[in-house]
Amino acid sequence: MSELRDFVADLLECKGAVVEALDPDGLAVLAPTPVQKAMGWPELARLSFGAARAEGAIPAGLEGDWLDRFGTLLGDEGRWCERAASPPVAVPAPSDPEHVLERALELPNAVWRFQGMTATYTRCMMLTFRYTAVSDEKREGLIRLGFNLGTGAVVTDILARLGPELAQMPDWHAPSQATRDAAGPAWSAATLEARVRPLLDQQVRDHIEPFLRAMRRRLERDRNRVHLYHDDLRGSSLKRLAALTRAEGDRAEADRRRETLRVEAVEREYRAKLDDLRHNYALKVNVEWVQALDLYVPVQRIEVLIRRRKGERVIRLDWHPLARTAELPLCEAGLGLDRVRLVCDDALHLTEPAGQAPCPSCRKPFCRACHPACPRCGPAHDSHATSVA
Repeated sequence: MSELRDFVADLLECKGAVVEALDPDGLAVLAPTPVQKAMGWPELARLSFGAARAEGAIPAGLEGDWLDRFGTLLGDEGRWCERAASPPVAVPAPSDPEHVLERALELPNAVWRFQGMTATYTRCMMLTFRYTAVSDEKREGLIRLGFNLGTGAVVTDILARLGPELAQMPDWHAPSQATRDAAGPAWSAATLEARVRPLLDQQVRDHIEPFLRAMRRRLERDRNRVHLYHDDLRGSSLKRLAALTRAEGDRAEADRRRETLRVEAVEREYRAKLDDLRHNYALKVNVEWVQALDLYVPVQRIEVLIRRRKGERVIRLDWHPLARTAELPLCEAGLGLDRVRLVCDDALHLTEPAGQAPCPSCRKPFCRACHPACPRCGPAHDSHATSVA
């Protein structure tokens, strides 16, 4: 719990509290009035973060509502920050840019030509989201997405690799105006949402898929158990009802009525139990934005000429010295998580293969960056159209 204790101590000091570390895993806090109200503490409080609780200490940990209370105290501070980063030792540019492009770019229906390479800065944005999936059980997790705002590429993997490098850099400083000018402007809110939403949806689905499989197994087990129990009850009543079919008299008629009502009651109870299962296993997924980091990093910007039939287009992708790797090319329709891109005929958009797949209705291929829905059939017949241009 030492990391949590250190975090709480730093947070409380930032809010004006006087904090003293106590052994083992404890804090003595002299809290100002705002902290007292936010946390529900007296002016002088003692916190215990370990398994052994000192007498009179308030147990604090990851369980319960402690993180929510610390989050309330923190407010919006730390939800957005920016940093300019550079390698401690200058990394030379790749000696063979075409070899770098061969490993990063695959165009099955077009050709490319290396045009040039320039040292510059780019602006990368890392967004952190927290998802909560609640059914009969609860699952939480974090998802991080990264984008190069200068080229439009998805750079989640590259930014994840930069984490250890950034941690070793002692200086954390804001970018200079020259760095900002070289990196270029930020995306508009509409562009950011269009790029983030489909990728975030897919990442959330991938993260909760094991949770969903386990939930479905439990649901199937409970449904089979409920069905077996009520099927036995109903079967027994139907057998008794069948035995009374030829019986005559008032008593036989009363027995038949009783067994008929029992069958109807079992069926009603069975439907009610299924409704309870549907309610208990109903899945609710909530995704909320947690933090954004604007990271200004040096890059080698590579210009590439794309040729498709009689059309030409210049695209740019970056080689990152901090990670010593090139990013994947821009994807203008689709998630862009692999390096294969198809080039459309009309506007030379780069898309993933699914971004130029045939329409499910008329079977005519079309570019999802040019047309969000099939130009022949319309949106009602193309449920897979996804454009992020």
